[in-house]
Amino acid sequence: MLLDDLFAVSPDSFTQSDKDLIEKAYYFAEKAHEGQKRASGEPYFTHCVAVAMILCELKVQSNVIAAALLHDTVEDTEITLDQIRKEFGDEISQLVDGVTKLTNLPDAHRYEKSFTSSAAADNPEKGESNIEDPEQKEAAIRESKRRLKNETLRKTFIAMVDDVRVIIIKLADRLHNMRTLSHTSKEKQKRIAQETLDIYAPLANRLGIWRIKWELEDLAFRYVHPEEYIQIAENLATTHALREKEVEEIIAKLKSVMEQAQIECEISGRPKHIYSIYNKMLDRNKPFEMLRDLRGVRVIVKDIPSCYMALGQIHTHWRPIPQEFDDYIAVPKDNFYQSLHTAVYYDDGKPLEVQIRTPEMHQNAEYGIAAHWRYKEHAKSDAYFEKRLDYLRRIMDWRKDVEDAGEFVEGMKSDVLQDRVFVFTPRGDVIDLPVGSTPIDFAYGVHTEIGHRCRGAKINGKMVPLTYQLKTGDQVSIMTSKQGGPSRDWLNPNLGLANTQRARSKIRAWFKWQDRELNLTQGKETIKKDLQRLGMSDTDLSEIARDLDYKNVDELYIAIGCGDLSSYRVINKINEGLKTNEQQVLTPRPQQFDHTKESGISVLGAGSIYTTFGKCCSPAPGDDIIGYITKGRGATIHKSDCPNVKRVKDRERLINVTWGQPEQRYPVGVTIKAYDRQGLVNDITNMLVTEAVNLENINVNVAHNYANIQIVIDVLDINQLSRILTKIEGLPNVVEAYRNRPG
Repeated sequence: MLLDDLFAVSPDSFTQSDKDLIEKAYYFAEKAHEGQKRASGEPYFTHCVAVAMILCELKVQSNVIAAALLHDTVEDTEITLDQIRKEFGDEISQLVDGVTKLTNLPDAHRYEKSFTSSAAADNPEKGESNIEDPEQKEAAIRESKRRLKNETLRKTFIAMVDDVRVIIIKLADRLHNMRTLSHTSKEKQKRIAQETLDIYAPLANRLGIWRIKWELEDLAFRYVHPEEYIQIAENLATTHALREKEVEEIIAKLKSVMEQAQIECEISGRPKHIYSIYNKMLDRNKPFEMLRDLRGVRVIVKDIPSCYMALGQIHTHWRPIPQEFDDYIAVPKDNFYQSLHTAVYYDDGKPLEVQIRTPEMHQNAEYGIAAHWRYKEHAKSDAYFEKRLDYLRRIMDWRKDVEDAGEFVEGMKSDVLQDRVFVFTPRGDVIDLPVGSTPIDFAYGVHTEIGHRCRGAKINGKMVPLTYQLKTGDQVSIMTSKQGGPSRDWLNPNLGLANTQRARSKIRAWFKWQDRELNLTQGKETIKKDLQRLGMSDTDLSEIARDLDYKNVDELYIAIGCGDLSSYRVINKINEGLKTNEQQVLTPRPQQFDHTKESGISVLGAGSIYTTFGKCCSPAPGDDIIGYITKGRGATIHKSDCPNVKRVKDRERLINVTWGQPEQRYPVGVTIKAYDRQGLVNDITNMLVTEAVNLENINVNVAHNYANIQIVIDVLDINQLSRILTKIEGLPNVVEAYRNRPG
């Protein structure tokens, strides 16, 4: 019986009343889901039990496990939240509500209906034809689903700030869904897996729940990059026996060293996860065979002084690898992770990674914020838990200023789920910010008024541009004006001046206080300028305004003027609807393979593994090819009919590969008008190089010290074109840059 299995993994500390509550929730949910099936054909209720069992392993409270059993009843059955509240009380009903998907936004059918009806109201003929347009219907349904998902995520994240147990239930729910993802369609597998890598795995990391983080990453990686996953998994399986033997010998040697130093400890091998190996291969641009540091051990000692004693013994017996030591005990990670990390050259000359920590640090590393319930009898742990919650609330303090759900989710990705940098004020105070933050982000992180009046910055005593991306250890000094406010340019995503959601929210709030007419005029001028330079000046914005949930075009202009909406997003929306307008569409260049490249060509099946072409047959794009796994040099690519391949005896080292698809590029003519100066053309071409854009043609005419420069560039999309035009206009002496209208 599933209930017996659930009790078998429940914490030993559960009282009879805890078990009674779980049993009541179990039978209530079982009855509610009666007759429902999962995609695998199993009873749906087995999913609810599986989520509860994952939470039992984390040793959370009984009411959280009860909420896990009930977490889909409101969403997928006739049960209402009021019924849950009546049967189980406010606390459990709030937890269930926090993880329940929203259903009160327009569903796909209603959204489609309102979408087409509004079009018909303005233009009956156009509206009537849209009703039958399959592409527009499909776009309306996709937009509805996207809005609904973003609103649900926003609701869950906000609930998490009030009660972190909401997100722990959600992570357990996602983990079991990932474990059973193979029963869904390929398209759904990839979409859910990518969302897991983008949101849920980083969230588990932010909460310090390593046990869930690594499994989510490996499971998602399997669907996002299946070929790379299989290749690494097979390589690990091939070398497993040898590594196991090596690690056993290393553990025995380490125990002997620690016993001689009279240090009590437990030593175990540290598993290497497939996704972390993949990232290491990408970071170092090396194939699996060339990674020499796949061996790791973990040393657990009784207290902090013993951690450093153990470290001393390891460094005494083996030579440390330079710049491979991290003291996360003295300086914990931003998710409160603590441990000593070092790497040494072992007796065989190969690297060995070692982690040293106490039992409590190990529990915190494995279970993160959920470890609180394991130590809840200790007052010290409760204070530690509150400290972690305060930190989470602080890095999400912008949440109340963001109304748009899509923007909120993007803010979560940039401000909460990204890694952090730690920088210093001139007084030595530490400010932590997301990676990619600028001096403007720092200024708003210190105080809103400092952000508003920021006019320049010094890093470590030297002047830097406001686009400078801060690094850990930087000392930042902000130069301010006595009065004034932020610039609207700070909200331009192409300029990279304000990259955190906190800063952007504060800037938008400032402009909201300005005069409505000023915002209307500013927004109209901003979008007019952007559309003109992209060759889209005759675009009707009425339908775009409705698509973006504004009553009319003036409201759209005001939103742009005060910073609530970027012109970048409006241009994206316009571009989606230009597929039938040949005057506006970017015409693609015919795709061509580069026959001269010997590296960098995407070869499916070898993924990001280092590849070379066999000189014996010199394969060229379009040939039928096959890969041969070499020792230490990645994969060698041969023609399928290469005589050397036919003579290969070890057929297991042959892998199926195909040519990847080259990037689609679009040639665009651009006019640049500027006052002539020395180095102008050089600055333009250097900027194009940094954007990885190919300059096809350039023609410069100078008359009366005024330059008219015509260039043709290859861009990936309209967004890159917009960014390039913005950057060109930002160069000294440039008056304007705009796209040449086709024809």
